[in-house]
Amino acid sequence: MTATYLSLDHYGVIGDLHTAALVSRGGAIDFLCGPRFDAPAVFAALLDDAGGGRWRIAPAGNWTSEQRYLAGTNVLETVFRVAGEGVVTLTDFMAVGPRRAGRCRVFRKVHAVRGAARVDVHFEPRFDFGAVPTRLSQRRHGLFATDRDNDALTLVGPAGVAWSIEGGLARASVDVGEGADAWFVLAIDEDEVHPLEEHRSADVLEATTRWWDEWSSKLQYTGPYKREVERSALALKLCCYEPTGAIVAAPTTSLPESPTGGRTWDYRFTWVRDSSFVLHALDLLGADAEAEAFFHFLRRVSRRGDVHLQIMYSVDGGRDLPERIVSNLSGYRDRGPVRTGNAAAGQFQLDVYGEIVDAVWIWSRRHEMPEGLWHALRSLIEWVAAHWREPDYSIWEPRSGPQQNTFSKVMAWVALERGARIADKMGAEAEAAAWREEAARLHADVLARAWDPERRTFTQIYGEPQLDAALLIIPKVDFLPGSDPRVVSTLAAIRRELGTQVEELLYRYRAPDGLDGREGAFIIVSFWMVQNLVLTGHHEDGERLFRNLLRRAEPLGLLAEEIDPATGEQTGNYPQGLSHAALIETAHVLEKYRPPPAGS
Repeated sequence: MTATYLSLDHYGVIGDLHTAALVSRGGAIDFLCGPRFDAPAVFAALLDDAGGGRWRIAPAGNWTSEQRYLAGTNVLETVFRVAGEGVVTLTDFMAVGPRRAGRCRVFRKVHAVRGAARVDVHFEPRFDFGAVPTRLSQRRHGLFATDRDNDALTLVGPAGVAWSIEGGLARASVDVGEGADAWFVLAIDEDEVHPLEEHRSADVLEATTRWWDEWSSKLQYTGPYKREVERSALALKLCCYEPTGAIVAAPTTSLPESPTGGRTWDYRFTWVRDSSFVLHALDLLGADAEAEAFFHFLRRVSRRGDVHLQIMYSVDGGRDLPERIVSNLSGYRDRGPVRTGNAAAGQFQLDVYGEIVDAVWIWSRRHEMPEGLWHALRSLIEWVAAHWREPDYSIWEPRSGPQQNTFSKVMAWVALERGARIADKMGAEAEAAAWREEAARLHADVLARAWDPERRTFTQIYGEPQLDAALLIIPKVDFLPGSDPRVVSTLAAIRRELGTQVEELLYRYRAPDGLDGREGAFIIVSFWMVQNLVLTGHHEDGERLFRNLLRRAEPLGLLAEEIDPATGEQTGNYPQGLSHAALIETAHVLEKYRPPPAGS
């Protein structure tokens, strides 16, 4: 039987600020790692339709479906319209706030809206990405699953469900009367199958909905894109790991960036760069608790003064992220390999210092700088002052060796320049002066060595011709103003040489990077192009392209990392924090620089 893989926009995401699950429009949880983001998968049919395991709940017979979120929340509702019979809703969520009670639980409610319904349940957990057999057994109140490594989970449903168990697969059909509900609760790392009523599912749904609504109601945005901005903020919040303040780049692994496969990476870790962009986006919306939590995480991973800042960490601050191939899974649409861990953790990427210092500077404008954070930050800035001349791997993490990357130099300048501003606030006059002097040297170095006077553009690497859409950061961080002719001509060159057949989409670069397969268009730099258009005085064109990009996120408003310009499909890990952070920031830039109405 041929596997059928859904496109990524057929999936919603739910989570509990410890991990997240992808739920298809067909009622299947096709990806879930638990009890935390970077734990082994329990369901991974998204990465192997036959061998990954899934949990599906859907009406019997023929139906059509659509998904939506309850307004202001990460509570997902799938609406099934059953041919000739009626309407059934499936509500999916994970407990957050006090109702989480220290347990990783997935709640699923079936409700027969119109007409009675029969739903089929397919429950097939596969521990450790399907690498070990699952032992599934019936208990008094439901199902118990375990494996040889003592992983365990439980599933409880309505009383009297007749489960049919064959190996690691359980099936059942459940009748739901018109207007009635049927609840199912999955608990990860549980040994006891508790009665359904002990989970108090309806109360947890009410509390979870209220918790998300209270969080989203505090977001501060008054422009015309409130729905899209709010959904992006909610997606970013789902990437936050509550116990430590870490923020994962995405809650998935190995969704291919290339339509031909090969570019598959594990993003279930916290990148310092990505986290900084997320914090900036949330700060624009007035959400700053996430920044305070992440800065605590940063202080923790920066305590070893003899080790430079690593580009990524596990959600508990671990540095060792060995990259391994999961050979028993074929990959999304058979485009493997499936990987856990990420070898890029060992790369030196100079730019991360700039992103994190900029995030702290933005936060510090409204908050008092704690002594511990200042101490950690000062060490990072001193390190940049001493090491900015060194080659690095930079933002795109090629596996072809370090270079003198222009983007990294610009962001190192940001670290020194913003560091000097913070030093001024802290009364550290000598350090402020020294860092400004070093920033001036670095600024001059970039202008002298990264500028191509014949093509009138900044280039990706000192002295080499290739372009890099990441250089659209230059006016965003005030390295040069948007009115500078070099900014204007660099934008034109990037659009000309890195553009796709779709005007709102850009490739990030075209130079060889040591990897196989071709990429899609990169979403974050496509948003940065919009911001550059606004900053160079082309607000109308920028807003038009922004609206085109927003349509790429429909129907749920979620974005992956890239888009295949040929098909319009989203590619790469999903949902992607960088993409949603860039959406929020772009909406803010559009509003900040919106021309006054004619005649006003």
